[in-house]
Amino acid sequence: MLTFLGFAMIATFLVLIMMKKMSPIAALVLIPALFCVFAGKGAHLGDYVIDGVGKLAPTAAMLMFAIVYFGVMIDVGLFDPIVRGILRFCKADPMRVVVGTAVLAAIVSLDGDGSTTFMITVSAMYPLYKRLGLSLVVMTGVAATANGVMNTLPWGGPTARAATALKLDAADIFVPMIPALAMGLLFVFVLAYVLGVKERRRVGTLVLPGQVEREAAEEELVPAAPAASGASAPVSAPAVTSAPAASASASGEGAGSPAGPDAASASAAHGGGDAATPEDGFQGLDPHRPTLRPHLYWFNAGVTVALLTAMIMELLPIPVLFLLGAALALTVNFPHMPDQKARIAAHADNVLNVAGMVFAAAVFTGVLTGTGMVKHMADWLVGAIPEGMGPHMALVTGLLSLPLTYFMSNDGFYFGVLPVLAEAGAAHGVSPLEIARASLVGQALHMSSPLVPAVYVLVGMAKVEFGDHTRFTVKWAALTSLVVLAAGMLFGII
Repeated sequence: MLTFLGFAMIATFLVLIMMKKMSPIAALVLIPALFCVFAGKGAHLGDYVIDGVGKLAPTAAMLMFAIVYFGVMIDVGLFDPIVRGILRFCKADPMRVVVGTAVLAAIVSLDGDGSTTFMITVSAMYPLYKRLGLSLVVMTGVAATANGVMNTLPWGGPTARAATALKLDAADIFVPMIPALAMGLLFVFVLAYVLGVKERRRVGTLVLPGQVEREAAEEELVPAAPAASGASAPVSAPAVTSAPAASASASGEGAGSPAGPDAASASAAHGGGDAATPEDGFQGLDPHRPTLRPHLYWFNAGVTVALLTAMIMELLPIPVLFLLGAALALTVNFPHMPDQKARIAAHADNVLNVAGMVFAAAVFTGVLTGTGMVKHMADWLVGAIPEGMGPHMALVTGLLSLPLTYFMSNDGFYFGVLPVLAEAGAAHGVSPLEIARASLVGQALHMSSPLVPAVYVLVGMAKVEFGDHTRFTVKWAALTSLVVLAAGMLFGII
C-alpha cells in the first residue's frame, strides 16, 4: 500500500507541475499532506514536517548565505574574466552561446556546489539569451546536465556518500570513473552543439561585418537572415529585432523564454544593467556597473579560494563557512551600511524563493521518509530484480540510479538503497567498488530532481517554469546518464 502511495504521490506531483496546475511550492506542501492522510498517518503530519525541516534547515541556511556570498562576488566582478572569455567565444552565434553555457557550467561546477554554478551561469548568460531570443529552457537544461555530470566530484557529495555507505575510499571510486564521466561531459557538449544549431536555425544569428576576427566589443553587431534562408543580409541596427522573440513564443522548445523581464532588468538584479550596446558588445555582466571593486579583486579571489578549500577539507560546516564568508564579503566590499543593505536587497528575491522552496520540499521529503514510503519503494524495486540478474548487479545499480536518485534524495539512495544493492551484488561476486561507481551515473538526471534545492535557484533566476524545465531536460539528462553507464561498461570500469 505504501509503495503504491509513494509512486502515486510522486507521479501526481510531477504531472501537476508539468501541466502548470499548481506551483512547485504549493505542490510540494499540499500533495504530500494529502497523501499522508491517505496513508492513515495524518495525525503524524506535524512530526514528519518538523523532522524534514530539521534535516533540510542546514541546506536552506547554506543556500541562503551562498546566494548572498556569490551574489556579492558577481557584483564586485570576481567572475568577470571567466565570463568575458566565454562571451568572447560565444560572440552572437546561438550555437556558440549554448556550447558556452555548457562550458561555463562545467568550469564553475569544479567548486562542487550546484547553486553557485547556476547563479554564475545564469547571471552571465541570461541577458545574452534574452537579447538573441533563445530558449531559456535550453540554457537551464544544458547547465543542469553539465553540472550533474560534474556533481560526481569527490567533494560534490554523491561520491563521498557512496564511499561512506560502503566503507570505501572515495578516490578508489572516483578516479577509475574519470574516463566514463569525461565521455558524459563530452556528450553534454555535443548535445549543446546540436541544440545550439537548432536554435540558430530557429532565430538566426548575428554576424560581424566582413567576418573580421575581433572581439564583439570592438565591432558593430548586425543581424543576419535566419540560417534556414541560406542568405546573410546585414543591416545597420546593432540590436536584435523582436522577430526572434516572437519566434521563441511560437516555438514549443522555447517555453519559458518569452516571459519574464528584459535583459536589462535581469542583469540589474545581479548588480548592474545590461551592457549589450553597440559600444560594449553583448556582455552578460555590465563592465561599468557601480558595484565593481577591481582594487579588491585579489582579496575576493583569495577569500573564495580559502572558502572552497575549507569546504573541501571540511574545516567547518558548510552553512557556517558561507555565513562567515557572506559577512566578510559584505563588510570589506561595501563598508557603508546603505550599500550593504542595497546588496542584500538585490539578492533578497533569490534568497526568499530558494529558502521557501527548500522548506516546502521538507514537507515532501518528511512525508516520504516518515510514512515509510521511501523504504517500501526501494524494497519493492530491489525485490523486483530477477534472480538471473545477480551477476549483473553493477548494471542494475546503474539503471536504478536514474529513477531512484531522481525520486529520492542522495542521502536516501546512498545510505538506504545502495548498501542493499551492494549486498545483493556481493552474493554474486560483484565488487562493492563496481556497485559504488555504477551508483554515480544517475547524477546528471538527479540535478533536475524536484528534491534538489539548487534547481530552484536555476529556474528562479532564469525565469523558467519548473514544469517547462523538467519536460525539456529529463530526456536529455537521462540519455547523458546512460552514456556514462555505457562508457563505464565499455571501459571495464563498471
